[in-house]
Amino acid sequence: MTDLNPRPLLDGPPDASLVLILAHGAGQTPDAEFMAHIATRLAADGVRVVRPWFPYMAKSAADGRRRPPDREPVLLDALRAVIASERGAAGRLVVGGKSMGGRMAAMLADEVGAAGLVCLGYPFHPPGKPERTRLEPLAALRTPALICQGERDPFGNRAEVEGYALGGNPRIIWIADGEHGFKPRKASGRTRVQNLDAAAAAVLEFLRALA
Repeated sequence: MTDLNPRPLLDGPPDASLVLILAHGAGQTPDAEFMAHIATRLAADGVRVVRPWFPYMAKSAADGRRRPPDREPVLLDALRAVIASERGAAGRLVVGGKSMGGRMAAMLADEVGAAGLVCLGYPFHPPGKPERTRLEPLAALRTPALICQGERDPFGNRAEVEGYALGGNPRIIWIADGEHGFKPRKASGRTRVQNLDAAAAAVLEFLRALA
């Protein structure tokens, strides 16, 4: 029987001086290829990466039924609990995630006193609805932040995002010709693996600078 409360996936040395909590997106599990690739690359450089399960995704994994994401308060409380459980073991704690997971982390970064925030494919707006922006978590952000964003991301492409006034002044790294999962078009001459590696390298550089 599948565990209804699976433990977070862990990569990297347990005694690492820096821990990154990397929350999954709305439609992917913590062990999805995107998440696993980034976590493996960071762990290889000595970062402890914690990939938690949001409650709705744990239930879906248990019974095979697709579910919509939990309500925002449930998502935030679940992420708070993981942060609290990891805080004692981390010299420095960074929060972040893919898409929805990154937005939830952005909402908590200042509250929990994180050393940094990492967002991979931030959902600046729903696809096809650029007027419904989700800039509030970034507006007054005090925590140092990195956003890796695909240039063609339907949740916020380069032209759109460069027109925003982001009060928190996050650093934005553009992933060449990438969509929301950083996959480029074949004509670009790049591969998805190259783009995932570029994002991982940018995150490592950001994390080192927090020292």
